[in-house]
Amino acid sequence: MKFSKTCLSLVAALAAGISTTALAHDMVPGKAQTTPLLLTGLTVHTVTDGVKADSDVLIVDGKIAAVGKDLTAPAGATVLALDGKHLYPGLIALANQLGLIEIEAVRSTDDSTEVTQTNPDIKAKLAYNADSEVIPTIRSNGFAYSMVYPSGSMLMGQSSLMQLDAWNYQDALVADGTGLHVRWPNASTLGSRWNPKPADEVRKANLKQLEKLQQHFKDAKAYYDAEKAGLNHGLDSRWHEMLAVLDGKRPLFVHADDERQIRQAMLLAKEYGLQLTIVGGRDSWRMAGELAAAKVAVIYTAPYGLPSRTDENYSQAFVVPKTLQDAGVQYALSLDGYWDTRNLVFAAGQAISFGLTPEQALRSVTINAAQIAGVADKIGSIEVGKAASLVVSEGDIFDYLGHKVTHLWIDGRAVDLNNRHKQLHDKYQQRIN
Repeated sequence: MKFSKTCLSLVAALAAGISTTALAHDMVPGKAQTTPLLLTGLTVHTVTDGVKADSDVLIVDGKIAAVGKDLTAPAGATVLALDGKHLYPGLIALANQLGLIEIEAVRSTDDSTEVTQTNPDIKAKLAYNADSEVIPTIRSNGFAYSMVYPSGSMLMGQSSLMQLDAWNYQDALVADGTGLHVRWPNASTLGSRWNPKPADEVRKANLKQLEKLQQHFKDAKAYYDAEKAGLNHGLDSRWHEMLAVLDGKRPLFVHADDERQIRQAMLLAKEYGLQLTIVGGRDSWRMAGELAAAKVAVIYTAPYGLPSRTDENYSQAFVVPKTLQDAGVQYALSLDGYWDTRNLVFAAGQAISFGLTPEQALRSVTINAAQIAGVADKIGSIEVGKAASLVVSEGDIFDYLGHKVTHLWIDGRAVDLNNRHKQLHDKYQQRIN
């Protein structure tokens, strides 16, 4: 008994040590820009105005001041010659939990999930850890922004768009309440491998969950109607935060992969006049035309996915971006999770191999993502007046061989591209004889 207590104490101490030491990385956020910066000799991927060879970009006060050839440096400006390198807008990762989870196996470092089904008033920004060791590994692959959301079941809460070089969540916040996230009830009648059940039983359970979700929206609508009529005599923070959703001012982000789930979500959005975005969307290719016609956006999170069904082609998940593109669906690519967000840039590159043009792939992680997050007037492309959030790669940023990020600016602030991975690489290089 004494031995087991000792073991338990040791495990607790180790867990406490992990949770404590994992809370802060060593990189210091960049200082605000104080003098103009002129970048010269670049291949500039503007996103909205094509690719400009051998061009310059002038950054003043954290904004893009000019784009063109042979720009003149203002008095006191710093000139950085980057001849032959490629300049892109800072990449945007949507629908993930970066900064909300540090180590999945250590519960004290996971602040991603609430326990109840009705949390529309939960805001992801409050749990965001700007010191996460994972964040520098993400931005070293070219990402400047991340839209984080609280997980859970049914009404999960509100996402927040964060910039990835900050002291705390207040510094990091770019846009709050970018959408209300809903985990749609299961629609499949197949029981799980671990808990097999008859199809009828599964169907009844699915229907019960769907009815619960529909009741939540009925309750929210009743609160909305009473609020508009001035009849509410008390504040219910849950339904109060849904006023903007029912007004169409805050999008509804429904996490759903199955075609049946997506159709159910579209019916609910039509009933209440909601602005709908599908997150996940494995089956979105099956109804791409309907999604386009209904102006339903898709954050596609399975660019590396295996086929969902035995009769699907091995490449089905890979060609979905091209299918959505051809149908006219507004879409962005994402990898839901936290640490694997770093690979999103290569997922976009893979989509090029399966039908997207390089320009379309770039839009899927820049301006398209900015539009879905409601901030396309500020970020997502290299245009005069927009934030100087820019990334430099020695070659094609989507190519494993050409990709080598050398510089990153967020709002004109130079970002330290060091990270834990690089530190460990440098450490263990010393062991090589």
